[in-house]
Amino acid sequence: MKIVFLERAAVGKDIDLSAFEKFGEVVCYDTTLSEEVPRRVADAEVVVINRLRMNEESLKDAGNLKLIAITATGTNMIDWDYVRSRGIQVENVRGYSTNAVAQHTFALALALIHKIYYYDRFVKSGGYCGTEGLYEFERGLFELQGKTWGIIGMGAIGRRVAALAENFGCNVIYYSTSGENREQPYECVDLDGLLARSDILSIHAPLNEKTEGLLDRRAFAKMKPTGILINVGRGPIVDEGDLAEALKTGQLRAAGLDVLSQEPMNPENPLLQIQDSSRLLITPHMAWTPVETRKRVIEEVHKIVQRYVTEKNLSHECPTR
Repeated sequence: MKIVFLERAAVGKDIDLSAFEKFGEVVCYDTTLSEEVPRRVADAEVVVINRLRMNEESLKDAGNLKLIAITATGTNMIDWDYVRSRGIQVENVRGYSTNAVAQHTFALALALIHKIYYYDRFVKSGGYCGTEGLYEFERGLFELQGKTWGIIGMGAIGRRVAALAENFGCNVIYYSTSGENREQPYECVDLDGLLARSDILSIHAPLNEKTEGLLDRRAFAKMKPTGILINVGRGPIVDEGDLAEALKTGQLRAAGLDVLSQEPMNPENPLLQIQDSSRLLITPHMAWTPVETRKRVIEEVHKIVQRYVTEKNLSHECPTR
């Protein structure tokens, strides 16, 4: 069996993949351009990807392909009609990044609330070297205790964030994008209620037809001008042009983003115009990247391949199955 890792760099070179060698030949490419996919997967039985699109154009010559394993939760890169027509199995990894992404959510929120980057620059620039810098109180810091933390997407990550927010003394409310998740131990509200009441609003929802462009200028107009937006879900859930305008005009206090509509970032993205890190923090989709998390995702991919091999062997032993 041949296993091809098309995006080895996406899990980090510090993560050991030698356990896969027991299954057969393992070929790793640090990165792969879309036009390189057909040649690299031509004789693969198992392909491991992170973000590359899997469709007829990329897979038409992969006659041996039986399994696509994704080192992520999202599956929007898969042309499901095509892979199903070919009988290609697709498996993703769920739950591996819950703690890491929840932790990053608070890293962004707390850095913005406490103006960490402003004060770091203030001290290092010499502003604190003298009595005139002794009292630097006018930056709008506040306590989380008693504030309302709103959540869009009450899945595993959303629930973890909710529990942490409660530990900080927040009142947690949430909006169900599907309209079906109403059994959580928190107040479920409609979108307008969530926008109007949230002091901090964090996004943990998948990207679909109900969430794409969900937060735009109309949504920002309904939020508190003191509100803080955190997006660690999917970039296109937020209209980035409208967010840039809301931040520039003071319609919104601040935002912290780990995801963008285009990744890597488009150099024309209007958010690049906002260089004030006390208003806007952007990290390069790395909330999920702690070493423990990356080890976990590879362990889960290994289990996926092991299950596939086991089922394959059983079907060979019992051809009537």
